[in-house]
Amino acid sequence: MSIAKNTICLWYEKDAEAAARFYAETFPDSALKAVNHAPGDYPSGKEGDVLTVEFTVLGIPCLGLNGGPTFKHSEAFSFQVSTEDQEETDRYWNAIVDNGGEESACGWCRDKWGISWQITPRTLMEALDAGGGEAKRAFGAMMEMKKIDVAAIDAARRGD
Repeated sequence: MSIAKNTICLWYEKDAEAAARFYAETFPDSALKAVNHAPGDYPSGKEGDVLTVEFTVLGIPCLGLNGGPTFKHSEAFSFQVSTEDQEETDRYWNAIVDNGGEESACGWCRDKWGISWQITPRTLMEALDAGGGEAKRAFGAMMEMKKIDVAAIDAARRGD
């Protein structure tokens, strides 16, 4: 077993394994690494229940903890996924939203376990990095969107 120096720990009510499997199936460089069962009873579970799940999301080491209903996820934490084009943007967005998730604004969505995702085309980040009028136009276009429309962002960048 190799333990990463820094691992993101995500609290789930009871579905850490299902979430990890979904992420591994959805995103490249993602995998379910290990499922660990509780060696004894604990406040939100029994001996033998899945307690933690080790997984990676886009190469980032994560630990899913089945800790019960005490804590909920918020937009204060999100995964930002950089996409190359509309096809990749649609694929990730639709995988999350169509699997019990929900849309939010400006390229954000939430999976059915409450984890927030920013599905962000590179062209949007490039526009914002450019500054000036290009950034202002792209930002204004983004503010009107849920899922990012790459063609609309590109048109805004050009001033069309």
